[in-house]
Amino acid sequence: MPGFKNKLKNRNWLVTIVATIAIVVAGWWLYSKGLPEPRQQSSSAIRGGFRAGMGTSTPVRVAVTNIHEIKYTIRSIGTVTPIKTVTVRSRVDGELLEVLFKEGAKVKKGDVLALIDPKSFQIQLDQAMGQLAQTKAQLVNAEQDLSRYRQLHQQNSISKQQLDTQLALVNQLKANIQSGQAAVDNAKLQLEYTEIKAPISGRVGLRLADPGNLISSGSAEGLAVITQVDPVSVVFSVPQADLPIIHEAINKQSQLPADVLASDDTSLIGTATLVAVDNQIESSTGTVKLRASLPNSNEALFPNQFV
Repeated sequence: MPGFKNKLKNRNWLVTIVATIAIVVAGWWLYSKGLPEPRQQSSSAIRGGFRAGMGTSTPVRVAVTNIHEIKYTIRSIGTVTPIKTVTVRSRVDGELLEVLFKEGAKVKKGDVLALIDPKSFQIQLDQAMGQLAQTKAQLVNAEQDLSRYRQLHQQNSISKQQLDTQLALVNQLKANIQSGQAAVDNAKLQLEYTEIKAPISGRVGLRLADPGNLISSGSAEGLAVITQVDPVSVVFSVPQADLPIIHEAINKQSQLPADVLASDDTSLIGTATLVAVDNQIESSTGTVKLRASLPNSNEALFPNQFV
């Protein structure tokens, strides 16, 4: 019995081993049947494609080479600055009678902005004209005496000294007439200054003096401020390292464009033209100021606005 059990046990082990080998072989056979042959197919495809490509041509296009400049943009924060700003002041002293401009309105060069009491200046003009007329009358009389003195001198009735004295008087009166005419012209000019006129065209600001006040030609405050708004300029600063690039661009082209953007840094307001580069670098910041000018007919830009 023990021998029979041993034989039965060995036979079970053998059956188990054979069954395991059979399962492994069957699984490998099924797996290999379900997979494609990638290497053989890839090699065939490559060889077939290569042979097919040998008989065809690859299209080639020819392009003409061009040289273009690369746009180099320097970004900076600028301030809108009027090209002209004038503080309107009186050239004579007197009482301000009337203010004729409207605050914030546009004015043209030569428009009358205010009136000063002209009475005292009219009196000065009348006085100068009277003095001039008196001198002219004296000259007429002196010239008549000179004519008579010459006749008498030819008759040896008077001395040469008397004739020379009369000639000197005539010349003196002629000089007085020139001086009197200058006094008349000055009085007329002072009278004209009682009408305060706009020295430039632009937009006038708020009124700085009211009618009834005594104003002086030496007053620093003035009557109003006029700023030229069209065209307008933008002043901005760039690093000193960009100066060589800017100078090179100026030498190549006479005008350099400057795009003016709104404070949101996206909305284009207009395109300006660089008109000036400052003559020195600010040592504290290492930057240099530039000025660009552009039209402002729609007044989209306002003085002291940041762009």
